[in-house]
Amino acid sequence: MTQVASSSAATASAPPREAASPATRVRYTVLAMIFLITTLNYADRATLSVTGPAMRTEFGFGAVQMGYLFSAFSWAYVLAQIPGGWLLDRFGPRRVYACSIFAWSLFTLMQAASGWGALVSGSLTAVTTLFALRFAVGLAESPAFPANAKIVASWFPTVERGTASAVFNSAQYFAAVAFTPLMAAITHWFGWHAVYVAMGGLGMAFAVVWVRFMRSPARHPSVNDAELKYIADGGGLIDMGEAAAGPLQSRTIAEGRTAFYLKRLLSNRMLMGVYVGQFSINVLTYFFLTWFPVYLVQQRHMSILKAGFMASLPALCGFAGGVLGGLLSDALLKAGWSLTAARKLPIIGGMLLSVSLIICNYVDSEWLVVGLMALAFFGKGVGSLGWAVVADTAPREVVGLAGSIFNMFGNAAGIVTPVVIGYIVESTGSFNLALVFVGLNALVTVLSYAFVVGKIQRIEIHNVPA
Repeated sequence: MTQVASSSAATASAPPREAASPATRVRYTVLAMIFLITTLNYADRATLSVTGPAMRTEFGFGAVQMGYLFSAFSWAYVLAQIPGGWLLDRFGPRRVYACSIFAWSLFTLMQAASGWGALVSGSLTAVTTLFALRFAVGLAESPAFPANAKIVASWFPTVERGTASAVFNSAQYFAAVAFTPLMAAITHWFGWHAVYVAMGGLGMAFAVVWVRFMRSPARHPSVNDAELKYIADGGGLIDMGEAAAGPLQSRTIAEGRTAFYLKRLLSNRMLMGVYVGQFSINVLTYFFLTWFPVYLVQQRHMSILKAGFMASLPALCGFAGGVLGGLLSDALLKAGWSLTAARKLPIIGGMLLSVSLIICNYVDSEWLVVGLMALAFFGKGVGSLGWAVVADTAPREVVGLAGSIFNMFGNAAGIVTPVVIGYIVESTGSFNLALVFVGLNALVTVLSYAFVVGKIQRIEIHNVPA
């Protein structure tokens, strides 16, 4: 199906609009919704990093046990990526995302009770129960980021996609700014159980708001013809999986061509470079989401409350860097730079800045440590344009599947990072080698984008089996 045909069909099925009216800007409201949901998503992932020190004191968890608890989310999250992508391409992000939000929030709330059995049976029960519930949260969250990429590809033209992707991706830092101090304060004043009750209840309320508001551009009642045309003419995939499946989509989901597309996506050199780069970027992400507050408490001897507030400062810089990276990339694109240069320059430059994290091993001042962490996470924010690259390159008929593979590789770092750091801390009694491990992964991202990715362009898959 051509772009023009898709736009025409979608417009025909949409409610009547005033053709002569100025273009609406509903896409920015949609972006705000994605940003808020993603903020909640990352806040729920980070609950254990904030409550972990209190739980270690209460149950006597060791560093290796904490590493495996931190990784429980990612085991499920990675395993469920391809099924989650299939669900998105089959049923669309509106319904799948609503179910995802409600489910992960329910499992977050249930973690409040994870330690009660330990009062009778000991810490092993707490570890087992908490691991199972964190695993369930990972399963439920698996469609979230591929859905974000699919929505951005649908609602935004190419020249705005870098900024839109950077905005929703920067929610991971905003979550730490907004929720890490809040969760630390709740833990300090009311106990760690209250964190899970508050976050779970908030998420279930968001699920209701999401399903009432979200539609594709072609079906949203507030979008007029001018905005729809602007999105479609700029390369937006305006049906968002809600319209009747076209020929390529039919062959993918209705006739079981997923294996064919998986093979083609996994054998593409450009995408493999992007996948490796995202794994290494997410090593930094998961250090911050899991061990960073523990590092501040254990190695820098801060209180839980102080660590919660200190952790928000690098996160704030990561948020600023994330938005700046998207704006810079789109500005370069509008100025006539190639798509390849406009995406690669912020990624490579930002990740080189992130290597500064290693210098923390050689300084003693708390503020200097936090400042170096802030610089590293600012650079990581600037370089976090992988989702924009996916939206730019994924085959039109399998945007959800391509995003899921990307997310699967990226979040494998969530399995590896907390466990590796747990063993390093357990064996050395220090985080020094852990910071070296994290910093070197930033260099891997630089090398991957510089020498493996090559030209960034949308993949066209031909010779699809009949």
